[in-house]
Amino acid sequence: MCSNTLSAVLEKQIRRLCLNDFPCGRGSWRMTRDSTEGAETEETDALLDLLSCSHSPWRQDESWSPQAPALRRLAVLTPKLLRRDFVYNYFTTLRIVDENVSVIDDGLLKFSKLEELVLSANKISKVHAENLPSSLKLVCLDLSDCEFQAQQTLLNALSTLPCLRTLVLEGNPLTLVPSYPGFTVDSLPQLSCLDASWISPEERHRFRGMAKMSDLIVDWASATVSVGRVRGISDPLTSVDENAPDFPVVTYSYFITYVFLSHQTNQEVNSEFELNTAATEDSPEVSSCDVDLQLNRNYERKKSETRDLAMNAEETLCDIACESRHSTSRLTWTERMDFSDKQTYIIRDLGSFKKFLNQGLDLRIEEEKVQSWPAASEDIPVAKKEKKAGKGKDSPVKSGSTKSKDKKKKSMPELVHDAPVRRILGSVHVSLQSLVKGGRKVDVLCDLGVLHTEPEVHAAAALLKGKTLIATYGATNSIIRSQTNMESLLKKIKEEDKKKEEKEPKWRGSSSAGQKSTAAAKGKGKGRKEREADVPKDSLNSVSVQLEPVTVELSVELEKWQSASEAAKLLKKTLSS
Repeated sequence: MCSNTLSAVLEKQIRRLCLNDFPCGRGSWRMTRDSTEGAETEETDALLDLLSCSHSPWRQDESWSPQAPALRRLAVLTPKLLRRDFVYNYFTTLRIVDENVSVIDDGLLKFSKLEELVLSANKISKVHAENLPSSLKLVCLDLSDCEFQAQQTLLNALSTLPCLRTLVLEGNPLTLVPSYPGFTVDSLPQLSCLDASWISPEERHRFRGMAKMSDLIVDWASATVSVGRVRGISDPLTSVDENAPDFPVVTYSYFITYVFLSHQTNQEVNSEFELNTAATEDSPEVSSCDVDLQLNRNYERKKSETRDLAMNAEETLCDIACESRHSTSRLTWTERMDFSDKQTYIIRDLGSFKKFLNQGLDLRIEEEKVQSWPAASEDIPVAKKEKKAGKGKDSPVKSGSTKSKDKKKKSMPELVHDAPVRRILGSVHVSLQSLVKGGRKVDVLCDLGVLHTEPEVHAAAALLKGKTLIATYGATNSIIRSQTNMESLLKKIKEEDKKKEEKEPKWRGSSSAGQKSTAAAKGKGKGRKEREADVPKDSLNSVSVQLEPVTVELSVELEKWQSASEAAKLLKKTLSS
């Protein structure tokens, strides 16, 4: 559409300057020698104030060009000079940022004095060489955060600018390829600054000869995702009751999952989608159904999009970028679980890859629980018969051998595993925007906060319930314990009194009885105080939980060729494989 061309946006900005309207231009509002008395006219200084005053309604946004305010002043002082050619040639700097420009058309040729052009954050994906002729004195060109993907096509168009010294391309999909910035540096020898960094002689020497590999340069990106060590997950077996039954045998394992963009054909996506759907339908798991839900949606979306684009049988094998979920290997619990997982992804759809990096990566830790039960054996009734026969005439050696065999069977039963049950412990979002802005590697220690395993959750619930019971019935329990101790003490005193009564006269029984009651009363009060003193004040906090955050080592690195020789070796290796 014409409204998205660069020339249309520039014409719109120039019209907003109102060079022929009040207070600019030649109108009846200007005070001249021929002006009649009583007419509504303004002096030149008053008109200039209307242009610069912050509260003036005639003040315009002039940030798109530093020449715009000076041009408006000329429209007040010397309006006769404002011919169309003069206006175009007056601009040396144009900054059209985030204006949805999609095409650089031939209208740019009108600005013959242009030296700096900023077109960042637009939707430009290509530029024709005829619209950037050698007659254009362009020194600085900013095309950052646009949609350029074909590196060689763009450089062929920019090579026609002999005065170009500064070029900004960061934020474009083409900067994600391994050959950037080497191929650009060697293809534009007159360039002095690329992406706000000066090109050193050493850097230019390292990339020398890469421009001659134009036939081998391909527009694809390679990213390596590495998952390292995980710390902070507590041992799930610490809260298991020692008196619990032997079965079921519960095992816990942990793994990391994340979604990344990969290059696949439509046929591969369909086959993976069918396999994933079949596995989801056959799986009896309930808690793990959300693990591949997002993946299924992505596959379904990509599958429908590809079918719409496929017009014939050959187009069904087209290349697409598809989001896929990767899972690391399962590891049993240790204080420091080292996954050492490394995956390399090749992406040919650079535009989709840029969007994915701007959105970031979601990483999560999952726990897998498996319960195992002893298998039902057909040899159990036979063993019982042999055991009964051993009680009769059989020799003790045979009966002993059968018992040892039975013990072996009991000690090493065959286990049947239930379907694994997965649970998401936590997730974290990792920002990858720095890779789009020129970074090569994102190395981050993901902090997922304090996470709790399944046994910890149950133990915490039981602990909370126990604390409530202790707080409610603590005083009652202390009284019951003291009363029990008092009763046992009374029994001992009675037994001693019976022995004394047999030896001593009956008249002393009354005094002894009074002593017994007094001792019992003292013992009751003393025992209660001792029991209350024995209970520590911090008994409710005797079970402590270690609040250590869970951390995951993660790195995402783009492949970048550091020299022309390295590029030649890697390209030969890629082509041979």
